[in-house]
Parts: sequence; structure tokens; C-alpha cells
Amino acid sequence: MGFRVNVFLLLAFYLFPGVKSSMVSFSNNGYDGIVIAINPSVPEDEKLIQKIKEMVIEASTYLFHATKRRAYFRSVSILIPMTWKSNPEYLMPKQESYDQADVIVADPYLKYGDEPYTLQYGQCGDKGRYIHFTPNFLLSNNLPTYGPRGRIFVHEWAHLQWGVFDEYNLDRPFYISRKNTIEATRCSTQITGTNVVFKECQGGSCITRPCRRDSQTGLYEAKCTFIPNKAQRARESIMFMQSLDSVTEFCTAKTHNKEAPNLQNKMCDHKSTWDVIMKSQDFQNVSPMTGKNPPPGPTISLLKAKQRVICLVLDKSGSMKTEDRLFRLNQAAELYLIQIVEKGSLVGMVTFDNSAEIQNNLIKITDDNTYQKITAKLPQVADGGTSICSGLRAGFQVITQSNQSTSGSEIILLTDGEDDTISSCFEEVKQSGAIIHTIALGPSAAKELETLSKMTGGHKFFASKDINGLIDSFSRISSGSGNIFQRALQLESKALNVARNNWINGTVPVDSTIGNDTFFVVTWTIQKPEILLQDPKGNKYNTADFKEDQLNIRSARLRIQGIAETGTWTYSLLNKHAQSQLLTMTVTTRARSPTTLPVIATAHMSQNTAHHPSPMIVYAQVSQGFLPVLGINVTAIIENEDGHQVTLELWDNGAGADTIKNDGIYSRYFTHYHGNGRYSLKVRAQARENAARISLRHRQNKALYIPGYVENGKIILNPPRPEVEDDMAEAKVENFTRVTSGGSFIVSGVPPSGNHADVFPPGKITDLEAKFKNDHIQLSWTAPGKVLDKGKADRYVIRISTHFRDIQEDFNNASLVNTSGLIPKEAGSTENFEFKPEPNKIENGTIFYIAIQAINEPGLTSEVSNIAQATKLIPPQESSAPALDTKISTISLTMFGFAMILFFIIN
Repeated sequence: MGFRVNVFLLLAFYLFPGVKSSMVSFSNNGYDGIVIAINPSVPEDEKLIQKIKEMVIEASTYLFHATKRRAYFRSVSILIPMTWKSNPEYLMPKQESYDQADVIVADPYLKYGDEPYTLQYGQCGDKGRYIHFTPNFLLSNNLPTYGPRGRIFVHEWAHLQWGVFDEYNLDRPFYISRKNTIEATRCSTQITGTNVVFKECQGGSCITRPCRRDSQTGLYEAKCTFIPNKAQRARESIMFMQSLDSVTEFCTAKTHNKEAPNLQNKMCDHKSTWDVIMKSQDFQNVSPMTGKNPPPGPTISLLKAKQRVICLVLDKSGSMKTEDRLFRLNQAAELYLIQIVEKGSLVGMVTFDNSAEIQNNLIKITDDNTYQKITAKLPQVADGGTSICSGLRAGFQVITQSNQSTSGSEIILLTDGEDDTISSCFEEVKQSGAIIHTIALGPSAAKELETLSKMTGGHKFFASKDINGLIDSFSRISSGSGNIFQRALQLESKALNVARNNWINGTVPVDSTIGNDTFFVVTWTIQKPEILLQDPKGNKYNTADFKEDQLNIRSARLRIQGIAETGTWTYSLLNKHAQSQLLTMTVTTRARSPTTLPVIATAHMSQNTAHHPSPMIVYAQVSQGFLPVLGINVTAIIENEDGHQVTLELWDNGAGADTIKNDGIYSRYFTHYHGNGRYSLKVRAQARENAARISLRHRQNKALYIPGYVENGKIILNPPRPEVEDDMAEAKVENFTRVTSGGSFIVSGVPPSGNHADVFPPGKITDLEAKFKNDHIQLSWTAPGKVLDKGKADRYVIRISTHFRDIQEDFNNASLVNTSGLIPKEAGSTENFEFKPEPNKIENGTIFYIAIQAINEPGLTSEVSNIAQATKLIPPQESSAPALDTKISTISLTMFGFAMILFFIIN
């Protein structure tokens, strides 16, 4: 099918947060700095702004009571697109931008409908990435389906800010309790309702029948649905069903349902949502507010995005002479100015050593001539000391002299030197409202650079010895406006040391979603190589077609006229010099048209700093619009200050570091620390032949859709939710590659020598499944490694009990299963194991709880796995009996026509 699924044509602009740096702060019980950003493709509508305001005001009050008077929303900014008309009420943004927003308002893909959700893929307690609301959700009446919007916002805020998970499970809506009753997966169990199968609809009403038990699983049949009573007494829980009028609290340790097979129990070791929330950094040493009155309503500011303003602030001090740094700076900066910066942007440049010099005031990028005016001033001589503050102040001057505000403008600061006076301008930087992106070049760059990025919401990068690190860093600093069609995409970034008369060869697939403004760039360190390039139709380009820059910075580029041919391009580079030299190939492009969304890859580490022996997690998100791209090869390359590289294959298998299987988030633990200091992250995503696909299924971590409610003994249905048929749930994807920088991070506390990995145990098993087959229990799980998710564990310990608490609270004293014949496989492999539980005679309905630990060769033990459940069922001689306490009822259809109900039944 390729990329061009029909629903894609309905969309225009999307940009998703990559390395996200939320500006949210919490003090004196109030949240400040929340940013709600409207996508540029959303048509101008004052009602939308009004609905967002109403939601925030309602959410603040609900949050206050839900946190037992501990928190409320004090200040919120709504970021208006630059495409909307000006309004005197709109203020100038500071660091607020679309790609750093906490909440984005954007149209969905058709298949998703308008379900609100949070992009959340970290571990228990980790913050999410962003909340997504659609304009239609905010403007329409969703009250029967999801409840008041303020309540939904709090449900999603709990995902985003505190890292708790949903207490329902659409894949396992029912489970068998320790009391041997079938329960709906929920928290708390005090929420009441009825379980029915919709049988038939005629004349405006539907007949239901009781749910039957499946003799194989002991659970209700697949079409069984839990319909809650509209009138409830239970106050918990917001993470299950915030739509119920009675629900105003999160589940506590007292009311939490530890048995439910939901993501909250899986990810948070059966802890209640309230326990996780109270352990968050927000609520450390925070007391409930006193007094009878609630806090005042939130202050809501309207900010309008502005034209992009960028100033390059580039170091040309004496140390830039070493390791060809000045050449590499010029190569990367030129590529940025010609290939990455969006047309229409205002760009200036400052260079600095002991002092700063303005090279260009702001110039509007319109054509090749304007690029050349800036590139002509790139520094050619390196000399002097390093005064970073001088460079920053000159950068501010460039912006203000051109009648632009520093507020919301961007500065790209590159330096390789130390500067013990850098902190003297921190307050000035803060007050400017500018966003500072920092690039640390080499091991001696000022240690305070990351502070500048963090305090202003900018990106941070580290580049070691080859040119690609710098090019990758610059390439990642794209527009944060939300307009994905302006954004440059990197398809190739390869550097190889090539011996005399040797070739390097490579291929670059250009898929049908891209090809506009495509560049092939070659750099070298001594002499221009021979270059051969061929497009998918056999057209050839050679060395003469690649134009060198007048600055003599050892780079040559070929711009493909029009749209680049779809298919596989091949290239070859021959080193003709007598000595070996470093040759690189970089390919960038943009989206083919405003009607077809390109595949995007973003990457980041789980944290900005790590102290040995704490592990970190590498995350890469690969998506087309809001849809995850599955089944591809995703590789992370992590490099330290010495140039030492570690390559990791990232997984989307729902095990180890990966929270949810097949969500387009690829992850892996990183433990191979090689010294202290800065590390850089780079990720390559590559579609496998005929294996890549786009998932059209509903996302996890969202407000629960309610099919209907029971009122006065009758079921009142809600409008049906759009469903994806199994044969339409995925669309094939053609070959593609994407390369992206994930920024930098800092490691400390690494011992000077020895095997640092020996301090890490095997990873926790999180996907243990159990079922009976005759008299045996069959187990399956994903193998952890010797070190978290790498290598092989030495052995497994499996324990079993008929009592849930024995496994959860006293694992080491539960009955041991004989695993002498079980030899662990390589990490990421599927493990299967079968055993016969004791005693030999087991009654019908007996429930066993099983958990597992992995032990590595040094003797380190993993955490106890998730608890799997297996129920012994002896099939009855006759057909399955209907479930008890469920009466046939006639559904009163007061709101919806027969056609919609028929749609509901079909789906």
C-alpha cells in the first residue's frame, strides 16, 4: 500500500516534540508555565480558545480536590499559531514553542477519532511527552462519552506529570479474582455495573443477553462489555473512569485493586496511583492548602507565535585551530544555512574570541543570494581566548538592532573552549526570553553550556572528532513552529576513514513522502574524492556536478532540481589521495507536498545526566503524523568525548526498557559507560524490506471511552467510537531511512578501570504470561540479559502460590518450581517453559500465581517479574452456562438513530 493511505490526505501540519524540555514548574501548591499549543493547520476559531480556557479553569478545581488540596493550575499559556490573525490580546512568547508544549491541539488521523490521550512511554513515575486534544474534541459535546473536559485534562495530566498509568485494559477487560469471580478490570472494584453482549437492534431499541463464560479461559466471551451504572458511590478512580459523577479521587493503597491486569499494576509493581503521585518530585514536602476557600482560578495568557529569528554565535578562539575544528564548523554551519534553515527565517551571525564581532545583522532567507551573504562571513582564522558572554550579548544586539525582540528568538551557540566567567550573564540570558541551543565541540567546552540550554528550553549537543557529529547537531535545530513541511529531514550521515584508492559505497532510499529540496553533500579532510551518484532511473551524476564552495572548506554539494526520484539512490566515493582521509556523505530533504506527511524520527535519553551505576534508557520515536511506524531497524550510536562509540539496536517489544509493544517507541538500556563527561546520541531508523508498517489502532494512555451507562435499569448508549477492522489495522510502508541527533547527556562517577557492567543485574521481566494446558502450566516471557537487556542470564528462579500476596509480598518463601532444564536464551528472545504444579490433584477453579526472577553469572538478581495468573478449568459436559446476575434488558435509545447502533454492533 505504501505511505499514501487515504486518511493522510486530510492533514496538513504536524511536528512532534523530540528532545522535550517542559517549562512547567511547581511551587506553593501551584503549577506555572504550562503551554497549550494550537497546530498551525487548525483553522482560526475564537471558540476554540474559549473552550480551552473553560477546560483549564474546570481542571484546576478538579485537580485541587483530587490531590486533597495540594495542587492547582496557577498559570497557563495558550500558544496561537502564526497563521492566525493578530489580536491586541496576544502577547509575545518567550521560550514557549509548539515542539516544547505540554498540550498540543491538532487534528487527528481519521481512524483515531477524537480520543484524548497522552504520549507516555517511560517507566513508572516518569513524565510523559505531551497531551493531545483534537479541535473537534474541544468544540463538541463529549460529556456522555468521556465526562467533563476538565476531568479529562486531569486524567491526562496524571499521565503527563506524574507518570501513572491507566487502570483499565482494553485487551484484557475482565479477569478472574482470587475469590474466583469474574471482575471487570478497574479500580476501584466498588464501581458497579452490568456485563452484557449486544444481541440485536430493531425499531430503535437493542436486546442484550448475559455474558457467557468461555470454557477454555474461564472468562467472559470476547464480545462481553462492562456497562457502568450512572449512579455510583465510589470516589475512585480518576485513572479508570473520570466520567462518573462520583469519581473525584485517585485510588489509594486502601482502595487500589492490585489484581487487575492493567498497565498501572504492571508498570508500578501493583502500587496505587496515589502512592506514585505522592512520591513524585512535585509533592515532596508539600502540605495541603489551609482555609476553606479554593485557590483562585488560573491566569491564562494568549501568546502568538512569531517569525523565526536565529543568530549563530560561533567560537573562533585559538583552540579552534586544533583537529580541523574551524573547517568542520564552517562545513556544518554552511550546511545548516543552505539546507536546514526554513525559508522566510531571519538569520544573523556573530563570531567571538576574547571579544565578539557582529558579522551579519538579521537577513531574511529568501534565495541562494541571502544564504551566501551569511556564509561568506564564516570565520576563516582562529585566534584569541574565549568569552562566551561577549558572544551572547552581541547575539542579542543583532536581534534588537533589527527591530526584533529577543523574546522567543533563538541563538545557536557553538564553542570548544572553557570560560570561567560564563555564569556572569546567566541572569541576562534568563531575562532576554531567548532560546539558547548549545553545541559543545570537543572535550574542553565549557561545562556550563547545558545550564544555558536548560534554563531557556533549548537543545544541547556534543560533537567529538568527526564532521558528522557537528552536521547532525545543526540538522536537529529545526523550526519548532509545528509546520512539518518546513522541516529538513536527514536521510544519510556517514563518515568513514578511506585508504588510498579505496571506494566507499552506499544507498539512500527516497520514499514517496519526501524529495523536495534534496541535497547530497560530500566532505573530505585532504583532497576532494571522485564522486559517483545514480538515481533510481539510472541517471548519473559525477564529481563535476558537485559544486565546491568558494570558501574552500573541503565540501561539495549537489542539489537535485525539482522532486528527487522515488526509489533507491546509490553513491560511491573514491579516495584518490596518497594518504587515507575521512570522507563523509550527508543527505537532507523535505516533505514532498503539503498533502503527504513524511516519516519522522526523534530521539532522546531518559535523563540529561547519569551517575554511575544508574542505567539510562535510549528512546526513539518513529511516526508518520500521529501514527506509529512498526517493524523497522532502529539503531542508536552513542559516543563519548574520546570518540569511543557504542551501538545499540533498539526494540519495540514491550519488554525490558520498552513499556508498550508496537507503539512506535523503540528503546533500550544504556549501561556501557566509557569514562566521565559528555556523550552524544545519534539514531538511525531504517525500514526493513516488506516488514515496516503503520499501525492505525487506538493508542494506550488515554481517557476511557464509555459505550454507555445503566440508568434506572436501562442501558443508554453513547455514540459509537470509530474502530479499525483487523484487516485494515496496519498499512505497509515502503523503504526509508531517517537519521537524527538525540542531543547530549553527561555521565559522572564512572570508576577509572574495570568492567563497569558487572554492577547491573538482569532486567525485570514484565510480560510473563501463564495458562493451563491439561495438567501443566505453560509460561512465556521475553528473555532479559546478563546486564539488563544485553547478553544472557545465567538461570531463572520461578515461584508459584495459590495466594496472590505470597508472590507479591514474600516471593522468596513461595513454592519453588524446578527449572533445572531451563537454559536462558539471548536477551529479547521468547522463552517458553512448561511444568506440572504440585499437588497432583487440583480442583476445578484453582488459581495459581506465578512470578520469575533472572540471575546473572556474577550472582546479581533481577527484580521480581509481573505476576502471571493461571486458572485450572475443567470443561463442563454441556454447553457453557450464562453468567449469573445479568438480566436481559431493552436499551432505551433516546439520543441515537438505528444506523448508529448498527455501526456500533458491527464494530
